[in-house]
Amino acid sequence: MSTEINFDGLIGPSHNYGGLSHGNVASKNNALRISQPKKAALQGLQKMNYLRSLGLEQGVLLPQQRPHLPTLRALGFMGSDREIIEKASNQAPEVLAQCYSASSMWTANACTVSPSADSRDGRVHFTSANLSSMFHRSIEHGNTSALLRSIFSNDAHFVHHDALPAGNHFGDEGAANHNRFATEYDSAGVQLFVFGRYAFRENRHTTAKFPTRQTFEASQAIARLHQLNDDRVVYAQQNPKIVDAGAFHNDVVSVSNLNAFFMHEEAFVDSEALRHELSEKFEGELAFVVVPTEQVSLESAVKSYLFNSQLIKLPNEEGMALILPEESRENSQVYNYLQGLENQSSPIKQVKFVDVRQSMQNGGGPACLRLRVALTQDEVNAVNPRFLLDDALLDTLNVWVSKHYRDEIQPADLSDPSLAEENFAALDELTQIFDLGSFYEFQR
Repeated sequence: MSTEINFDGLIGPSHNYGGLSHGNVASKNNALRISQPKKAALQGLQKMNYLRSLGLEQGVLLPQQRPHLPTLRALGFMGSDREIIEKASNQAPEVLAQCYSASSMWTANACTVSPSADSRDGRVHFTSANLSSMFHRSIEHGNTSALLRSIFSNDAHFVHHDALPAGNHFGDEGAANHNRFATEYDSAGVQLFVFGRYAFRENRHTTAKFPTRQTFEASQAIARLHQLNDDRVVYAQQNPKIVDAGAFHNDVVSVSNLNAFFMHEEAFVDSEALRHELSEKFEGELAFVVVPTEQVSLESAVKSYLFNSQLIKLPNEEGMALILPEESRENSQVYNYLQGLENQSSPIKQVKFVDVRQSMQNGGGPACLRLRVALTQDEVNAVNPRFLLDDALLDTLNVWVSKHYRDEIQPADLSDPSLAEENFAALDELTQIFDLGSFYEFQR
């Protein structure tokens, strides 16, 4: 017996609209607006519970310490916590904003996961993403690695790799640029690594507006670390046109599950060659659901986050369901396509909508909020159960959010040391809920 568990990021108390991600259209369009942290976190929890209500196992990943004072200290800001925040606010407010980002909520970027069925040593492999293309995200991987090691701590089943070397050449954005195809979650599969550019070779296909983030060399390194068989690995390059349209990660233009691949026709440099190679390497029949540009434009795909959805196999039901943001229902072009999708001869039999508007306004849809981990039953039994959502934990987290989170955060609030103190008090209580001890830097 096998399953795929979605581990969603619990949206942190510093959720704000900093507009820090160049190339992320939604993030930039909502920069410096008033955010609603409490509403955001409750929306995230509601989404997690909705997936549970459909019969899926659901996990939780914790927010990171924000503001990240160790980074501010490393950049020369000295004194007490309050003094550091005051100095950073006066001397480098843009740096303070970077260290306040709640971007770890988008756990699709947390790491890349390879199931035990694909790895030569028969264990599940995790590599935390270095996220080196954006400073506010590049400071996440140390905490990410520590958290994953706390959840998946059994060495007989799980292997953890540190993030790849920092820098431009091995930029790694995690599972947001990774897909896997298999007949069952515990069957040997084919892994697709999507990259934006080559770091050491000439790039024939380049972007004109926004930078690419994932390198081919980073994807290769992860495949080696995870002990994958070359004949079950495929590499494909993002279409630069897609990146310039605002699809900064591949999960903005494609999503897969088991033998199904839902994708925009312009997602890749050579989509036809990709489909051919995947079909050649996959033992079975792949179902490609390709959305034509004439039905859904790139602009509509990016604005609605049609593909930044969760494609899931519902227990005891035929076919799959697509979990979409409400914005996909509100976009007439996208919704017209979706109305016809269920009647097509494809594995996607249902479309369902969730409200994650606070996350969407900051540039992340349902797929951004979750990390997929395919596990056998023995591996599920080895997972730290405190991080698996049940009714009791859901109630506890709803109460915790309502107690600690602000209703609103304005840009000017980041300069107030009281916000940091509130955040640290919240995270201190959170570590007690999950029995993590002194997990965050401020607790040590």
